[in-house]
Amino acid sequence: MNHDKALAEAFDGQAPGFELSPVQTDAKAIGRLIEGARFPAGALVLDAGCGPGLISRALLDAGLRVVGVDLSRQMIERARNRCAADPERARFIQASVFDPCLDALPPFDAAISRYVLHHTASPEEFLARQAALLKPGAVMVACDHITDTDRTRAAFHQEIEVARDKTHTRNLTSGELADLFASIGLGDIHLHEESFLLDFDEWFDRGTPSDSKENVRKRLLSGPSARGFVASQQPDGSIRIACIRTLARGVKNTAS
Repeated sequence: MNHDKALAEAFDGQAPGFELSPVQTDAKAIGRLIEGARFPAGALVLDAGCGPGLISRALLDAGLRVVGVDLSRQMIERARNRCAADPERARFIQASVFDPCLDALPPFDAAISRYVLHHTASPEEFLARQAALLKPGAVMVACDHITDTDRTRAAFHQEIEVARDKTHTRNLTSGELADLFASIGLGDIHLHEESFLLDFDEWFDRGTPSDSKENVRKRLLSGPSARGFVASQQPDGSIRIACIRTLARGVKNTAS
């Protein structure tokens, strides 16, 4: 409960910047996510941790129906505004995915989350809860920024992430994400990795830091590189971070 409260407060504050972030709003990346999800035509999709409705809007544009859930009041308000043109196909609820109110809804044909797992107290429980809300044979998709399989390099990545955003919990590796999908009863699991870039200043400025920007900058440039988190200083003094996100797709066992 304390972690959920901290997340809600943090993302209430981040909402204006988050909604404009180049990484979050990248239309081509969102298009690849929706295409890779391969949701059934007309599916009712749970958008878990929907934020300001960027993915929900894309799902609606693809002819799908959406129920978006998020802890942040500010994010839910933005999602409702973004999807206001489709009131009959979109519904947004300020709540946790664990809220019993979701049990009263019809079972979902699909579920999706993007950049949410690294904020959850338990990624396995977060994914398992979504699976429990799905029909047998339904599709689940999770897309998140991943980390290194080497523990030392992953620990450095974790240190920087938490210094930049105190609501951060832990990035998974691609393999861990696949294992989680299997552990909650999903089959036909597919992973796809793709690279993306972060601008350090934009990334840091929309976080909820536990250390100063200058300290994080120095530590980032002096530490080891991690797979999915490689910093480089540009000729103009700016810093780019080369990252990897993984899209995982699985199907709920029909016997579940």
